[in-house]
Amino acid sequence: MVAFAAALDALFQDVNLGLDATWYPAGGAPRPVRVIRKAPDEVTTFGAAQVLSETTIIDVRTAEMANPSPGDGISIGADNFTIQGEPKRDRERLIWTLELVPA
Repeated sequence: MVAFAAALDALFQDVNLGLDATWYPAGGAPRPVRVIRKAPDEVTTFGAAQVLSETTIIDVRTAEMANPSPGDGISIGADNFTIQGEPKRDRERLIWTLELVPA
């Protein structure tokens, strides 16, 4: 597990993958974090129709963000977001996956 955590740390520190961000927890002081930003298209079925929409999802290490909550803010560069829905952790409990909506 230690080797896996070290590999994840290297990925988040990579300048091609990781981004500097700021987490604004409700009722707390802003905290710097490193994130990996993903923007997959999501297909939603509505009756016989399918709607394609853009999403913004980030991964962040649990060591940097102990307890994210829906409604917390995240800034990545000039973009401001709000955490939507419940944060999800990976099997090893090392990474949070957060769905974001524009603030």
